[in-house]
Amino acid sequence: MEVSSLLPDVLQAEEMETENSTVVTEFILLGLTQSQNIQLLVFVLILIFYLIILPGNFLIILTIRMLADFFSEKKVISYKGCITQLFFLHFLGAGEGFLLVVMAFDRYIAICRPLYYSTVMNPRACHVLLLAPWIGGFVHSIIQVALILRLPFCGPNLLDNFLCDVPQVIKLACTDTFVVELLIVFNSGLLTLLCFLGLLSSYAVILCHVHGSSSEGKNKAMSTCTTHVIIILLMFGPAIFIYTRPFRALPADKVVSFFHTVIFPLMNPVIYTLRNQEVKASMRRLLSRHVIC
Repeated sequence: MEVSSLLPDVLQAEEMETENSTVVTEFILLGLTQSQNIQLLVFVLILIFYLIILPGNFLIILTIRMLADFFSEKKVISYKGCITQLFFLHFLGAGEGFLLVVMAFDRYIAICRPLYYSTVMNPRACHVLLLAPWIGGFVHSIIQVALILRLPFCGPNLLDNFLCDVPQVIKLACTDTFVVELLIVFNSGLLTLLCFLGLLSSYAVILCHVHGSSSEGKNKAMSTCTTHVIIILLMFGPAIFIYTRPFRALPADKVVSFFHTVIFPLMNPVIYTLRNQEVKASMRRLLSRHVIC
C-alpha cells in the first residue's frame, strides 16, 4: 500500500483527536489558602511590606545614579535636580541636628530629673518630640530653597564642588547676593552654632550632675554622653565651618563638604552601634573565637 493512500486517513484521525481535546489557555491558582479572611490578612501584610521596601529600593537606585556620576567625563545636573538635591541635603541634615537636640533633652531629663521622666516624657510628648525635628528640618530647608529660587541665574554655571550646596550656587547668581547671603547665614550658620553650643552646654550640665554619683550610673551616663558629644562634634563642626562665614571659596571647602556629606553619615551608625552593649559583647565573642582558632 502506498504512503499517499494512507495520508488522508492519518489527517482525518488527527482532526478527530483535535476536536475531542480542549486547548488549555489559562491555569487556575489555588493560592496560599482557601480562606478569604486569611487571604485578606496576607494581602494587607504583603502590601505593608512592599510599601516599606519600595522607598528603600528607590533610594538605592537614586544613590547608584549619583555615584555613576564619578565615571562620567562631563558632570552635569539640571537646575531642578540641583534645587532638589539642595532641599534634601538641608532637610535631612537639619532634621538630624534637631533630633540630637531632642536626644540631649531626653538624656537631661533621664539623668538630672529621673523622678519626673515618666511625667515629662509621656507618649504624647514623645510623639511631638519625634515629629518636631522633621518639621523643623522642612521649614529650615524650604527657606533655603525659597531664597535660592528668587535669584536669577543667567551667566556662569560652573560649580566648584561635587554637589549642589548654597555657598557655591548663590555665587553664580546674576545679582547682588549680600542680603540673601546674610539671611542664609542666619538661617543656617547661626542656627547651627546655637544648636552646637546648646548641646555642649546640656551635656556639660549632665556630666557635672553625675560626677558625684555611683560608679555604675556614672559609667553608663559617661558612655551615652561621650557618644553623643562625638557625633555633635563630627556633625556640627563642618557645618559651622561652611555656613557661619561669608560665602567665599576656600581650599578646604571640598574636603569639609566631603566629610560632612559622605564620611559622617558612614560613621554615624557605627558610632551608635558600638555603644550598644549587646553589640560589644557579640564582637568580643567573635574576636575570642578567632583568637582561639
